[in-house]
This record gives sequence, C-alpha cells and structure tokens, in this order.
Amino acid sequence: MLSRFCLAVCILVLTLIQTSVAKTDDTADVRERTRLEKVWNGAYVRADADALEELCAHDLVVTMTDMVVLNKQSSIAILRSGKVKFQRYETSDLGIHVYDHDAVVTGRLQRTRSVQGREVNDEWRFTKVYIQRGGKWLVVAWHASTVAIKQ
Repeated sequence: MLSRFCLAVCILVLTLIQTSVAKTDDTADVRERTRLEKVWNGAYVRADADALEELCAHDLVVTMTDMVVLNKQSSIAILRSGKVKFQRYETSDLGIHVYDHDAVVTGRLQRTRSVQGREVNDEWRFTKVYIQRGGKWLVVAWHASTVAIKQ
C-alpha cells in the first residue's frame, strides 16, 4: 500500500515538473515563434511600425547596448521617424523555449542601418520574451548586447 502511494506521489511530482519546463519539442510552438521572429525582422527592414505595434505588449521594455531603456512608444517612434533605416535585420542561432503562456527566444542579430546618412553594422546577441495575452503572443521584453570581441 505504501509503495503504491509513493509511486502515485512520484508520478504526480514528475507531471508537475514537466508542465513547468520549456516545451522545446513542440514544433507548432517553435514554428509560431519562428514566424513571429520573421515578422519582427521584416517589419524593421520595411519600416513597418504598425506591424511592430501589433507584436509589442503595451508595457514593452527594450534594453540595448549604449542606449537608454526604451518603452513601446519610444522604440516604435524611432522607426516611425525615419531617422534610422534598416537595410538588413537578420537573426540566426535561435533558441526557442516555450512555456505555458510565455516564451523566450535567444539568438544572434546582424543588422545594417543608416543613421543620418551613415551606414552602421551591428552584431548582437539578443533575448526576447513573449507572453500570451488575449490569445495573441506579444513581446514584453527585448534585450540586445554587442557580441564580445574575439581574442
């Protein structure tokens, strides 16, 4: 009787652990995050601020190397202003971890942009946090930092 009880508790604990870890093997979830990453990247190249508006949560926080922390309004305003234009905005080396109502995407970002007529190339590592609200996946946090210089 005691061994059946212990077995039941072990099964319950394992079930609870499995529901709290990332569902990296769920291909539908991974495909959806990959699709959203393509929408995000394309929006920058096309200067489609409306597409980014749709992807971002109202309480978005953007943290990047050598910049002030931005919110949704200020980060999208940069794109709307036309002061920065992206010729390239590509991600690779994606790591996608989906949880119940959250997802974390990490990877490498390479971009080329024009700022006041000057071309700038960036190579960053990034972390993006998605949450699910109202049946939609929204970016709530995005952090990018410069790739370390190789020695």
